[in-house]
Amino acid sequence: MDRALVGKVAIVTGASRGIGKGIALQLAEAGATVYITGDLNFMSHMLINIKKRGGRAIPVQCDHEKDDEVKDLFDRVAREQHGRLDILVNNAYSAAPVNHIEEPTSFWDEPLETWNQTNSVGIRGVYICAVHAARLMVPARKGLIVNISSEGGLTYGLNPCYCVGKAAADRIASDCAQELREYNVAFLSLWPGATRTEIFTEWAEHCRPKTSVQSAFKDRYVSNSESTEFSGKGIVSLAADPDIMKKTGRIFTTGDLADEYGFKDIDGRAI
Repeated sequence: MDRALVGKVAIVTGASRGIGKGIALQLAEAGATVYITGDLNFMSHMLINIKKRGGRAIPVQCDHEKDDEVKDLFDRVAREQHGRLDILVNNAYSAAPVNHIEEPTSFWDEPLETWNQTNSVGIRGVYICAVHAARLMVPARKGLIVNISSEGGLTYGLNPCYCVGKAAADRIASDCAQELREYNVAFLSLWPGATRTEIFTEWAEHCRPKTSVQSAFKDRYVSNSESTEFSGKGIVSLAADPDIMKKTGRIFTTGDLADEYGFKDIDGRAI
């Protein structure tokens, strides 16, 4: 899979930290030119890392709650890459779910703003990015869009706002895939497992579980968590798969992809 994406152009939203950062690192290492959105204050070390790996990344300040900034992002990619966009990874998310692990709150006790804080980027932002990406990919009759979701789209976890958002991200992928199929553009959802993001690593180090949910999450996190780059390895494999259209509209876990494509995490472990 080494340098399998040379010449490809990708966008990874929410890539300054966490899973998005790991995905951007792997895509760039595989040879893609990667536009990354997020907080520029957190990107300097990642850009150095990408350069050391022989990759190329272009940081873009973009607030995914602002439609004009999102449009500017895609317009810039179209202008600089002559209309080419091969990969979009919808990873940006506006509410950190760790808050609901630390202090579980029933939905009726949550502020009403929790809905918008959780889903303005997680649902609406995902859809808007997909629209802009499709407008570049459909004329080219090729492309891959991946929504980063979670098993919260299927089973209860954290809180209803979070789970509804993940279910919506999965449904956006499956329904949009139906309309994109004839244009050879694949759209699917990826569910990472428990992942060693910065925010969850800090939480696990200091957490003293008070509830069964907290205990279960910490046990899972400590025993079999994956690096942020594990998701990236999965997306590199998908983007390099000549039969990717067979997967469009579906949901995959990172473990599914590791089994199928035969990759391991960056520490050599099978997840």
